[in-house]
Amino acid sequence: MPKMKTRKSAAKRYSVTGSGKVRYKKQGLRHILTKKNAKRKRDLRHTGILSAPEAKKVRVLLPYAF
Repeated sequence: MPKMKTRKSAAKRYSVTGSGKVRYKKQGLRHILTKKNAKRKRDLRHTGILSAPEAKKVRVLLPYAF
């Protein structure tokens, strides 16, 4: 049976933690930063964790990540 292909766009956006959770970089920190307050920008710096139903969808795109 041939190897499954990884969706490269998903591989660049998501990574999997050691416990199997899907991590992603939060959006909204690229431009128009003057109107966003410091607390919001500080929170956007940290990575987010996908919810279980959304992680299930990403699992299809990254067959060898889990």
